[in-house]
Amino acid sequence: MKERNNLYPVFMKVKNLNVLIVGGGNVAEEKLHFLLKSSPDAKVLMVAPIFRDGTIALAKKHCVTLIKDTYKEVYLEGRHVVIATTDKPEVNIQVWKDCRKQAKLVNVADNPPYCDFYMGGIVTKGNVKIAISTNGKSPTTAKRLRQFFETIIPENINDLVKNLNEYRKTIKGDFEQKVETLNEFTKGLIEKKEV
Repeated sequence: MKERNNLYPVFMKVKNLNVLIVGGGNVAEEKLHFLLKSSPDAKVLMVAPIFRDGTIALAKKHCVTLIKDTYKEVYLEGRHVVIATTDKPEVNIQVWKDCRKQAKLVNVADNPPYCDFYMGGIVTKGNVKIAISTNGKSPTTAKRLRQFFETIIPENINDLVKNLNEYRKTIKGDFEQKVETLNEFTKGLIEKKEV
């Protein structure tokens, strides 16, 4: 049987959720950076004995609370999404176990068996956002695909989205009729031109 990616992509309104990042090193800072790049209004709590200067700077610019402490289960209280990034596997596994008990979504960095979700490559151009996943197998491939899409998707794609949204409001009929009309109208976007 051919291997395939069975993950279900979801675009979460992170500003409505409470995120916990356990750890304060390079990986924690990277996860925080990409989370805030995509969702600058995310509410994040980070717990670690020490934090990098870059993490402290990001926290000051965003809604990030830093607590200098070791991980304790009490820090899960009120959290919806948890990311474990410590360099201590036993701590990360404990975070995962505690999250399982409390039915919280958890990602243990670089440890796919202990992940409910992966943080894939993301391309954002205005209102257009593309998420890229390699099923946790190759973050480098996801990064290269992200770079590719960032260069080929035009900066003015947002103008198209806004214009199509305005056009959609003028279309009469039920949902299926509107979808059919928009599909016909946008078909030229992907058709290859015969030379």
